[in-house]
Amino acid sequence: MTDAATPDAPRSFESRHEGAFGGRSITYRCLAGETHLADAKGAKRASIFSFSYLAEPQGDPAARPVVFAFNGGPGSASLWLHMGAMGPLRVVVPSDAGHAGLAPYRVVANPLCPLDIADIVFIDPPGTGYSRMIGEAKPEDGWGLEQDADIIGKFVQAWLTAHRRWASPRYLCGESYGTTRAVAVAGRLGAGLGALAFNGLGLISVVLDFHTVRFEPGNPLPDICALPTLAATALHHGLAVAEDRDAFIEAARVFAVEQYLPALVAGSRLDDARRRAVAERLAAFTGLSVDWLLRTRLRIEPARYRREVLRDRGISLGRFDTRYTGRDNDAAGEVPENDPSSYAVGPAYIAAMNDHLTRALAIDWERPYVNVNREAGQKWDWKATLPEGATRWPAAVNVAPTLGRLQRENPGLKVWMANGLYDLATPFFAAETTAAGNGIDAAAISMTYYAAGHMMYLHEPSLEALMADMRRWLAVP
Repeated sequence: MTDAATPDAPRSFESRHEGAFGGRSITYRCLAGETHLADAKGAKRASIFSFSYLAEPQGDPAARPVVFAFNGGPGSASLWLHMGAMGPLRVVVPSDAGHAGLAPYRVVANPLCPLDIADIVFIDPPGTGYSRMIGEAKPEDGWGLEQDADIIGKFVQAWLTAHRRWASPRYLCGESYGTTRAVAVAGRLGAGLGALAFNGLGLISVVLDFHTVRFEPGNPLPDICALPTLAATALHHGLAVAEDRDAFIEAARVFAVEQYLPALVAGSRLDDARRRAVAERLAAFTGLSVDWLLRTRLRIEPARYRREVLRDRGISLGRFDTRYTGRDNDAAGEVPENDPSSYAVGPAYIAAMNDHLTRALAIDWERPYVNVNREAGQKWDWKATLPEGATRWPAAVNVAPTLGRLQRENPGLKVWMANGLYDLATPFFAAETTAAGNGIDAAAISMTYYAAGHMMYLHEPSLEALMADMRRWLAVP
């Protein structure tokens, strides 16, 4: 049982603000507080803390969309989207992939925030932020693919009822594992006669089919899906030559499907001449040496790539954003000792979020705000519920077929996938490959790309493009 076996009444904090968004002056309030959720027997089991930014006056709910937003991890709070892209304030970090340095960090008004056209609710899943399991529930009871989707889905329903917003257009927006969560929640709520349909799913840095990103023996998909990102990375760092970036990336896509995948599937059946020819093409796309590629049997594990490709300069690349570079203690290591794209910006976001909580939102709480809960990620239950009597084979999570079903059952669903060209955590070609199958109508998806990484909003031009694309996604006919 948790430290909240007998939960107190939900706490909430309300503050009022003014800002200019989309060229309009907006008065708004933030309702930051807990929502207690009960199980089928009425016992309280989860306390979800959220931040609801609501324009005033509210007016007709049917004319005012509401966006439910969250990050991923699993085990991450929503501070990255909150303080980086969608919130009314944002923290400024170097746009050129430089280190954000030390405090104080600059927090500025965010005119790109879509509060002029929609209300925004940032959700922290159990174990993150101030959210937690309560009553007789254990912390890990909320840590899992289905458990998480159930809790977040119940929160959305409770929020719509409490705020009298069932008439409003409804959107889910997730980043990274948050894209998995968004599809899982929409799939859970959108089934059967009692369905709750969403107007749109915003999927930022997409991962729906984990086969495409889980590098392991016998699975060539991650190699194929990462190659165009490696090509963009090599070009960015001057390791490849091309006059047209987009044409170079497209050539990498074609090579990945038509030549690289068959070579990996052939394995030891590939003759030496063909293997060398493939290695030479890979070297031209990635900046790696032909000898190294032959020694790895043409496989390019992303962490090894990040350490190997600029080894002669003593530099490692970022995972979430390969524009970022760093140096390791051991210049001979096989993989980087850390992720430069994480340690360059993480302290700025964490400081900005905690300052925002205590000063701008006047949240008076001694309990710490949990930015990232590593235990939740380590203990995450990835299994989906099977029909009674069914057996399970080892498999990676894949919620993409659920997205296909949602499209078929709700033809008006607006699906937007936002992708960073330099993202090795959730490569953009993985999203494209996922959308090409799984019963998904790829032609009905708005697919956008940005010259940055996983958190493309770290790059100012990409932030502006991202939020312009978000506004188009939110546009209500």
